[in-house]
Amino acid sequence: MAGGTDVPLQGRREPPPAHGRRPGARRAARQAVPAAGKAVADDPGLAHDPGRYHLAMLTHEREITVPVDLCLPDGRLDPRAVGWTRRPLHRANLRGWGRAKRWEYWGIVTPSHVIGLVASSLDYAGVHGVYVLDRATGTELAEDAVVPLARGATMPERSGAGTASVRGGGVSIDIDQRPTGTSLRAVAPGVEVDLEVRLPAGHESLGVVIPWGPHRFQYTVKDVGRPVRGRLRLASGEHTVNEEDSFAVLDHGRGKWPYSATWNWAAGSGRGRAIQLGGKWTDGTGMTENALFVEGRLHKIGEELAWSYDRTDWLRPWRIAGPRVEVEFTPFHEKVTRTELGVVGAETHQCFGHFAGRARTDDGAWIDLDGLVGWAEEARNRW
Repeated sequence: MAGGTDVPLQGRREPPPAHGRRPGARRAARQAVPAAGKAVADDPGLAHDPGRYHLAMLTHEREITVPVDLCLPDGRLDPRAVGWTRRPLHRANLRGWGRAKRWEYWGIVTPSHVIGLVASSLDYAGVHGVYVLDRATGTELAEDAVVPLARGATMPERSGAGTASVRGGGVSIDIDQRPTGTSLRAVAPGVEVDLEVRLPAGHESLGVVIPWGPHRFQYTVKDVGRPVRGRLRLASGEHTVNEEDSFAVLDHGRGKWPYSATWNWAAGSGRGRAIQLGGKWTDGTGMTENALFVEGRLHKIGEELAWSYDRTDWLRPWRIAGPRVEVEFTPFHEKVTRTELGVVGAETHQCFGHFAGRARTDDGAWIDLDGLVGWAEEARNRW
């Protein structure tokens, strides 16, 4: 973009993270993905059979439909776990200590506020936080805690089942997951959050395993556009959260990460529509975390996307594009988080804003994304 530095677009890759990845690791990661058969787009019969046109939109990635363990008994990635799901089917049976990352992030958008809750265990530390943005005034409340060795953190092996709980530094978060929904309770100085996130019948979420190699991999669940209700209590008073105009988004993560990692993430929600997009960290693995949701139904997008934004002015419009995605994201607020602890550090620019554009379903129909609200971010970590 003029006047700034654009992030590289599709066709140009960032250099591999400086974590000692051996040559050929990307090739090995691709080989870990089970073959999905010949691409339908190569079938010349499609041009003569409109009734089969919708098949051309299907992803090349393998859909998993039965429960599976993430890891083999020795802690390596189980090749059978590589793929994507419409509901949580993976058990994150991580082994070993030092590189494992476990987290639950819930983002909630209401007409008046944006709320963020993070509970995590990074093995050597737990990093927890409660964040609230007043959309009218731009006022932020952020209470963060770092707990050595993640003491007291409870992180269940399955998304959607069990209770995640963390305590420390004045922050307490409890995430109680049930078949019908999730309860979110958080307390920090100056803020209390008490929310119910309902799981509608037939609602689908995106689960994906990203394989960098047998010893480095990530399982993520992105659950976008969930109805949420409850209360937000601040020093200024109590605010009611209504299902009619509020949405919740889950980022559930379990895996073993390289030391250095960069990612993009965007999520937008609205009535009957939601979009989930990612980039950088999945490049070259044969898998993506991209999906469109229409009336709760997931349409998997397998192509890598081109992200363009100005790193000198994060509030300028972002553009995200691919064969099935044409998105412009216009921020109204930037949240900046920086941590520097010697060899460990992180910098995140999370912008909240509005989506415009369109994305394509599996049957080739373009869905209007105008008016969706959510965020787009860049995160850089040494961890």
